[in-house]
Amino acid sequence: EKKHNKRWMSQAKEITHGVFHMPVVMRQLALVQFFTWMGLFFMWIYFTVAIPKTCFGNPPVGSEKYIEATQWGSVCFGFYSLVTFLFSFALPKMAHIFSRKATHIICLFCGGIGLLAVWFITNKYLLFLSMTGVGIAWASVLAMPYAILSTDIPQEKMGLFMGIFNFFIILPEIISNLFVGYVLFHFLHNDKILAVVAGGIVLIIAGLLMLRVNDHEKEGGLG
Repeated sequence: EKKHNKRWMSQAKEITHGVFHMPVVMRQLALVQFFTWMGLFFMWIYFTVAIPKTCFGNPPVGSEKYIEATQWGSVCFGFYSLVTFLFSFALPKMAHIFSRKATHIICLFCGGIGLLAVWFITNKYLLFLSMTGVGIAWASVLAMPYAILSTDIPQEKMGLFMGIFNFFIILPEIISNLFVGYVLFHFLHNDKILAVVAGGIVLIIAGLLMLRVNDHEKEGGLG
């Protein structure tokens, strides 16, 4: 048991040291990740319950029309997953032409604009345009930050730093679950569309923060 505790303490010390001594690019990307995932969690939590008001005449919760609307939300999620799959093939070429940093900025802006557009869309089929932007952003989120990070951190500490980097996915999820519902209910009249729009704004903020990131392989693709 002593040996186990000693190993646990050693690992905790290594993680703590890693958190406070992250490479500069990792610190810059961590902030981008935080806002990116915050925006995505807003969408995942509130999109399907927001579109009944925008495209389906705001039917009563639980009604047949409301259920139809939320099912359409699931169709939209399936569509953005398809866009992500297709766009992922174009992502390396785009990164080669524009640089990884510029590519990720463009993709985050596409996602942010896509979510902001939900505020204005009243035709359910036009939501596919919105989800196209989200799908483009999601493809980049799954690849580009890790590609940039992998060329900037010591290879011998890759596992440690990648694990720490993923803290910045978990943290916005915790904050979203603990506080966003409260703020929405008490200060924003429980308007779910506003939460989706907030997600779009946060994704655009992530794109702007990406401007501060120093990608040391500007001419590289995803490698």
